[in-house]
Amino acid sequence: MTTRAAHDATLDRTLTVNEIIARYPATIAVLNSFGIDTCCGGMTSLDEAAVRDGADADALFAAVKAAAEAA
Repeated sequence: MTTRAAHDATLDRTLTVNEIIARYPATIAVLNSFGIDTCCGGMTSLDEAAVRDGADADALFAAVKAAAEAA
């Protein structure tokens, strides 16, 4: 059995958008609010997606992490 703490420890900026969504579905709304392409652009890392879609990478990661931890 995986605990939430162990699961959350794997959340980092190198995960692809698709991996983050699969592990933490609650992050979809956050990603969309930052203008991150969660459909066709899901194969890129969170940091790459932030650059591509013009989002602040630090703010995005903080918001995604908060949503994942709240789920």
